[in-house]
Order: sequence, then C-alpha cells, then structure tokens
Amino acid sequence: MSIFIILTLLGFLRFTSEAASVFSFTIHSCSTSNRTYFEPNSTFQANLNVLLSSLTSNASLPDGYYRTTVSPSSPSNVTGLFLCRGDTTPAVCQSCVAAASMEITRRCPNQTESIIWYNVCMLRYSNRDLNPLVPYVPLGNISTIAISERDRFDAVLVNMLNDVTGKANTQTGKKFATAEVDFTSSETLYFLAQCIPDSSNSICYSCFRSAIGFLPDCCSGSKGATILVPLCNIRYEFYPFYNRAVVSSEPLVPPTSGSRNILLLVATLVPVLVALALLVLGCCFLRKRASKKYNTYTFTEDSTGIDLSGIESLKFELAAIEAATKKFSDENKIGQGGYGAVYKGILANGQEIAVKRLLATSLQGALEFTNEAALMVKLQHRNLVRLLGFCLEGQEKILVYEYIPNKSLDKFLFDLQRKRILDWPKRYKIIVGVARGMLYLHEDSQLRIIHRDLKASNVLLDANMNPKISDFGVAKIFHGDQTQLNTRRIVGTRGYMSPEYAMRGQISVKSDVFSFGVLVLEIITGQKNTDLYQSHQANDLLSYAWNNWTQKTPLELLDPTLRGSYSRNEAIRCIHIALLCVQENPSYRPTMATIVLMLNSYSVTLPLPQKPASLMHRRTPDR
Repeated sequence: MSIFIILTLLGFLRFTSEAASVFSFTIHSCSTSNRTYFEPNSTFQANLNVLLSSLTSNASLPDGYYRTTVSPSSPSNVTGLFLCRGDTTPAVCQSCVAAASMEITRRCPNQTESIIWYNVCMLRYSNRDLNPLVPYVPLGNISTIAISERDRFDAVLVNMLNDVTGKANTQTGKKFATAEVDFTSSETLYFLAQCIPDSSNSICYSCFRSAIGFLPDCCSGSKGATILVPLCNIRYEFYPFYNRAVVSSEPLVPPTSGSRNILLLVATLVPVLVALALLVLGCCFLRKRASKKYNTYTFTEDSTGIDLSGIESLKFELAAIEAATKKFSDENKIGQGGYGAVYKGILANGQEIAVKRLLATSLQGALEFTNEAALMVKLQHRNLVRLLGFCLEGQEKILVYEYIPNKSLDKFLFDLQRKRILDWPKRYKIIVGVARGMLYLHEDSQLRIIHRDLKASNVLLDANMNPKISDFGVAKIFHGDQTQLNTRRIVGTRGYMSPEYAMRGQISVKSDVFSFGVLVLEIITGQKNTDLYQSHQANDLLSYAWNNWTQKTPLELLDPTLRGSYSRNEAIRCIHIALLCVQENPSYRPTMATIVLMLNSYSVTLPLPQKPASLMHRRTPDR
C-alpha cells in the first residue's frame, strides 16, 4: 500500500511539474514585420478562428508540428503553424497549443501577423508568407560566469552548440536533439536545439549558425540563454530543463523484482535528503549574508568593464549622512523611487545634499547602486546631476548628490498651479538642456551611455530652472563601435519606452531619442503620455499630437497656461522634432546631435514625420 501511495505521489508531481512548464509563457510579438489589422467579425477573423481550431486539434498528433493555410486562394487567407518541443508528449503539446491559440489573440488583438512562444511550444500565423527568420528573440540569464572561467566556458559552449545543432540537423522527423557535458565536477551544462521538421538541412544549418551568432551580442557569459527564431531555437542551462527520460539515447535497464523495492526507496529518499541538506545550507548562507558587514568593501572592475577604483576617494561615513538627514527622518524625505527613498541633508560645513538611500534587501538595489556609482563618477556635464560621493557601510547602500532645490520636472509640469511657473522660455530652455545632456551621454562623454529611463521625474530643475538629468541606475554602456544590443531585462517606464525596446529588448541611442520625443510632447502640452485622451479621439499623447499635426492644428497641443507667452516658430518646431523622435522605425528617428542642431538652427530643414508608434495597447514581455 505504501509503495502504491509513493508511486501515485511521484506520478502526480511529475504531471503537475510538466503542466506548469506548459503554461510558462515566454514571449510574444505582434505584427512582426508589417503592422496591419483586420476588422472584427471580418472574413479574416473567421478564417483565423478556423486556423487556430485546426492547429489545436492537430496538436494531439505524435509529430509535434503542423502547418496549414485556410482559404489559400482568398485575399483573406491565413497561414499558421505550431511546433512543440521534441521531448513533449502529444497531450502536453495539445495543452500548450490550446493555451497559445487563446493567448495570442488576447495579446495581439485584430492583428494579421503574430507569434507566441511558450516554454514547450511555439505558435504563429500570418496573412502572407511566414518569414522563417523574423523575429529573433534572445533571452539571457542575469547570472554570469566568473571572469576567470569565461574563456573555458566559451570554448565548451561553442563546441557543444556545434555538436547539438549538428545532431539535430541530421535527425529524421523532429530535427530535435539534446546534449550535456560536465563543466566542473559539480556542474553540468545542458543543451537543446530544434528546427522546423520539414525544413531542409541547409536551411536549418543556416538558422542554427545565425542563432549561435546572436549569443555574443545578447548573452556573453550568461549562465543560461535561449535564442528563439521561428525556424529554429537553441538553449543551454546549468540545470536539466528538458525531459531527460524522453530524450535519453541510453536504454533503461529494468530492475529485478528482488531489487525494485530497494531502488524505489532509494529514489524516493535521496531527493528528500538532498533537498533538506540544501535547505539547511541555504538558511546558513542567508543568515551569514544578513549579518555580513560591508564597511571594508572595495570597488574593483565590475562586469561592465568600468574601473571603479577612483571612487574610493568619494566615501562618506554613515554617521555623517545620518547627522545630515536627521537619521533619515520623514521630514527630510523628498522622494520615493522603486529602489529606495531620497532625503535632503545638510552637512556639517553647511552644504546641502540629496541622499539616495537604496533598499538594503533589494538585489536590484545593489545592482543599481554599483551601476549608478560607476557611471556618475565618470560623467560631468552641466545638464547631468553631479555625484558627490557614496556610502557602503553595514546594510546601507547610499549615493550622495548635489541638492537640486526645485526637485523634478514632473512636480511642476503636471501640477495645475505650479505649471504656470513654466512659461515658454523656461520650457524651451529645459528642452534644449535635456537634449544637450543626452547628446553628451551618447557621443561626448568618456563612455557611450544609453539612459533607458528618460522621463519628467528623472529631470531635476536647479534654482535657475536649468534641467539636470538624473537616475542612471538602469543605464547601459556601449563599447567601441557597438550601436545596438539586446537584453532580456526590460526596465524603464511605461509610456516612455520605444516599441523595439519594449517588445524585443533592442537597445540603442534611438531608444533614448524616442523617450526624449515623448518628454518634449509632455513639456509642450503639460499632459502625461499615459493619460487617456478619449475627449480628443486618441488613445495616448502621441496619437493626439499626430492627429493635430495631420489636421494642421499643431498649436492646439499647447498647454493652455502658455497662451500668449510662446514663440509660434519655436513651439511648432519642437512639436515637429518630437514627432520625428517617436516614429516607429528607429532608423527614421534623428540622433541627439541632429536634434540639438535642429533646436539651435532654423536653417536646418526638418523631414516630414511618419505616423508615431502607439504603445498603449502593447504589452511588454513577461519576465
């Protein structure tokens, strides 16, 4: 009876684990190349419903792959396919495809071309030929290999990826393969590769080569990564993420009847004992970490390649900061962010400071602290907030900045009374100042910096209303001739993120340009991009601005408090520049150098803007 109960529990755990992996949503992309929509209750929608139903019903077949076209000779034709991971059972495959067919229409409503990936399946459809290589999605783990092990790791990675993709390409049927190798005595690397089964070997080979080629740009040194391409995918991890029992090529030797009970007992007890041991070790580690003191911490070269040694001279004593802020009293608190609070302080010499106290319990806070401190010590510009020092003592992670008396731009811009202080000359000065600060980050500083979170609350105003860009905790460094990188960690603020960054994790200087365009429109209108605009028959500020531009009424955008105080030419030119910045195609957006030139010279002819991107109905990938 006890053996029966154990077997039942093990079977249940296996089922729930497998089911959980099915519904582990990975990422999606709507209208991967041409953003077109279909009308509700149209013929295309009817065909799409038939297609999704057909894909779901055929997902129970053992192949794990199916492709079909509905109404191939009709203008409303739609082609679709699904591909399940090679180690999934037909039942799991059908469950995953059913979930994907429902979720894809929710995430991409009324769109004629979409793709969605789950942990064990992919589903896509289009009203035209399916591009096998677009989009590609790189997903890299945050944890990385130690620098000392990087060369050996890269060599193992390349050899094993070549091996597993070669093995997959020679398979008949599923074109699916796995592999594993011992990286150290206690660590094993697991690999997987898969290609669309009915593709030729040469096409799969090219796809695998491209996928492997993406890894250095997105996931160099990552302890795990996935490259998703519609035609193929590769993945590696330091844990067995696939069903090894299904894919193992070694025959399983059944135990004899005399040893079956012993083996079952061992198989049951060993995982339990290992789990208990790991739990005890984990508690000890966390307890030791909680009590660890960091007052002897020394900055060294971090993973971004920045030399942090020079920042040692900027250390503040915790006692001095506590005295300056009255022990971080609420009356001295001037702001609250996602990673901690900001306090006003007065040092013993009478100097006013702004103290950014990061949450001691937040790993993100620790990463942000190192990133921001490393960057700010290297950056000096009149339109950037100036770092005075830092404190890393006990559990405290503190950054000390110059105190900016007027706080942030949003406190004026979106306040019905205080926005009156911002007449047109002040707003124009803020626009120009922010543009110059961003130009310095992109082209003129020691490092090429992508801010990634430019918004009104991160623009501080000094006593003379000069803008100073702040908050570099999520900024990204570009090295050498690098112009673009991809990231799995989508950070920033809804309404300011460019579509290519929000949807695909693609970062470039044009990501910041998009945010700058949104900010300029907010400065001109005195309204938030995330507010609703039903009364203006627009979904967001970008659409509202575009409607006025196309109707040749751009000055209708102006904040009513500006009436009579603005320069007509400057206002229209700023609106024009903002619309150029928020165009959907990044290559159409101007650089910050061009923007500064446009703001300072009327001899520069501005191109006509294309319709801006609208992010209000898009969803960023789940992380």
